[in-house]
Amino acid sequence: MKSAPHLLPFPWGFFRPGILGLIPRNYSTSPSAVQTLTLNQPISNNPLYNFLPETQNPNNLVALVCSSLKLKDGAFLEYLRKQGSFCRFTGDDLSRILLRCQSDSSAALAFFTWEAMKIMLELVQLEGTGNGNVSERLNVYESLILSTNDCNWDLAVLDMLIKAYLRKGMVKESFQTFRKIVRAGFVPSIVTINCLLNGLSRMDFGGKCWEVYEEMRRIELHPNTCTFNILTHLLCKEGNVDKVNEFLERMEEEGFHPDIVTYNMLIDRYCKGGRLKDAVYLFNIMFRRGVVPDMITYTALIYGLCKGGNVREAHRLFQLMVHRGLKPDAVSYNTLIYGYCKEGMMQEARSVLFDMIGRGIAPDNFTCWTLVKGYQNLDRMISALNLVLELTRFGVVISRDMYCYLILALCKENRPFAAKSLLEQMSLNGYIPSEEMYNELIDSLCRGKFVNEALELKVEMVSKEMKPNLVTELL
Repeated sequence: MKSAPHLLPFPWGFFRPGILGLIPRNYSTSPSAVQTLTLNQPISNNPLYNFLPETQNPNNLVALVCSSLKLKDGAFLEYLRKQGSFCRFTGDDLSRILLRCQSDSSAALAFFTWEAMKIMLELVQLEGTGNGNVSERLNVYESLILSTNDCNWDLAVLDMLIKAYLRKGMVKESFQTFRKIVRAGFVPSIVTINCLLNGLSRMDFGGKCWEVYEEMRRIELHPNTCTFNILTHLLCKEGNVDKVNEFLERMEEEGFHPDIVTYNMLIDRYCKGGRLKDAVYLFNIMFRRGVVPDMITYTALIYGLCKGGNVREAHRLFQLMVHRGLKPDAVSYNTLIYGYCKEGMMQEARSVLFDMIGRGIAPDNFTCWTLVKGYQNLDRMISALNLVLELTRFGVVISRDMYCYLILALCKENRPFAAKSLLEQMSLNGYIPSEEMYNELIDSLCRGKFVNEALELKVEMVSKEMKPNLVTELL
């Protein structure tokens, strides 16, 4: 079997009139879809082109593209494509661009792969069109195979076809194309196979992933570490942790050893599944095999310890992580705060929070919700309110949902004045209170026999063209 390299010169000669049968059929009105494939005539330097806008003048196309590549302005390239500027793009134009960019190989490669994939994506988009008649639809794979004797064709085109289907979200079509390619005696590159496996895994087509893997073994295409990591992630996602050990043994038999990505996936899955001993065992194995744990490793273990109620041990591991030179991020801090709040240890949670702020890491929405729920579980809503007000002084942005939740909770606890104070703070921060907040607050004031305050709030509510509920209307 022939194996397709990952990146080979794209066969521009392949796109000649009539090869794909595009001329007699009107599949699309997109100029970049049809004309790029059918028009391969050199552009004459027509002086009338100079009266066109700069981006529509074919004579300026090469200069515009080279300028965009030099400035790394991918958005402008995309704009040119949507404007139809590439509708008369030829192989000569491509050569001129590559020659101008020869001093910057990364820019040349960026344009080459971009334009090549654009054409393949356009072809894939054409597939499935054709007035609902299946016989009239363009079959890209068959057209590519039929053109092999008429053009400068390369196996890399088939790799690109699989990737094009994946980029369009047509995962089933990419899998079917893979099967056809293999049956025809061709071997896709391992990079393309990994892209296919990743796409199938994301769509929860686990069975098809294993079909691809078995097909790889049959055609003697050797997987790499990335292949094994994708399949390990698939097993973890499906909850087949026991099968992972068997798969890892096979992986090592084929000469591969788990890397940091593999260990992190396994430790995370063990911790989430309550198998903390297995996670700690793998953590110790990493050191023996010379794989240094990273932030993800430590955070997964901290979560596992917190979930199991070992928050003190989790904090010691957190300190060990810092001692070893790793800088904790918002996720690791939030995990530890979650552990303390879960155990009702709010003073310790506050301590971690202010350590987080002291290191210049801003608390996020998850941090605020975790702390508020922690206080609420202990019936300490005033403490939750004070914490939120304190965080605003540190410049932490409190979400509208958080304000709403706190106001309603304070009303239910018959603390209307605390809720009213928070409502005013919410308005100062630019949020508009809802009808529900006003109605609940008025109801809470009435229950406390603060009728005058309730009437004042009702007047404010009506002035904002909000509709009082039945209870509020009776005031």
